[in-house]
Amino acid sequence: MHQLTRLKPLFHPGRLLVAPAAHAALRANGIPVISVLLRHIAGDWGDLSDEDRQQNDLSIAAGLRLLSLYRLPDGARVLVVTEWDRSRTTIQLVDENRLKPAVPHTPQPARSWHPAQLQPTQLWSTHA
Repeated sequence: MHQLTRLKPLFHPGRLLVAPAAHAALRANGIPVISVLLRHIAGDWGDLSDEDRQQNDLSIAAGLRLLSLYRLPDGARVLVVTEWDRSRTTIQLVDENRLKPAVPHTPQPARSWHPAQLQPTQLWSTHA
């Protein structure tokens, strides 16, 4: 007989934002987005180092940013980030923001990436 395990949420995740590549990777691996979110808010930090796990545990009480890292069956990794103010939680592929090797190019002004700057077609979102 299967025993039901109830997960107690440790914090409110705010608005849920899922990057398209992360959503596609989760679907390709048969993993519902909600299962990743539930692990994160229950304090299952996934593949983080012991030091990062301890930092997350302290961050819950201190109101700091929280991170989780989960490896999917195909080897892809998803990063889950809840902002310090608990306004939103973002799920993205780790490799989505990897910098490419430097190649000669015309210098451009520096731009920072933030989920709030993406257009609706670039980011799939739902309310948690």
